Amino acid sequence: MSRIAHIELDDAGLPPPTPEIEQERRVAMFDLMEQNSFVLPNRDGRTMPSGPYHVGLSIREKRLVFDVATESHEKAAEFHLSLSPFRQVVKDYFQICKSYFDAVKNLPPSQIETIDMARRGIHNEGARILQERLEGKAEIDDDTARRLFTLVCVLHFGG
Repeated sequence: MSRIAHIELDDAGLPPPTPEIEQERRVAMFDLMEQNSFVLPNRDGRTMPSGPYHVGLSIREKRLVFDVATESHEKAAEFHLSLSPFRQVVKDYFQICKSYFDAVKNLPPSQIETIDMARRGIHNEGARILQERLEGKAEIDDDTARRLFTLVCVLHFGG
């Protein structure tokens, strides 16, 4: 079964998250563990170990790092992705989330819905970029990409 069985965020050294960011993280991690699809395709003629996987997600030297191991903790893969393609969409996502959190406190439902639609659109764009960046390294479905993108944003929050 090719999926993520355990995920760990390396947020050491990052400032404490806001309550809203912490809530986003908890929901994304819960949803990710409930259902995800994560496959390591064969590369360079090598058969990759099958899942379930333990995945470490961190930012090191301005790169997004996926450290993937088998359930028996044998190294399966490690990929380093440039953060450059994510910068604008993460910035936009944080701005729209702030607007959304403020709107929930003060605006009528119709305006909240409009902001939430924009938030989902930006979130989908971030997930699409993540899928593109992982091409040839890991195959993930749309929902897994969305949840992982949320975790990328959590790491960006302090970075």
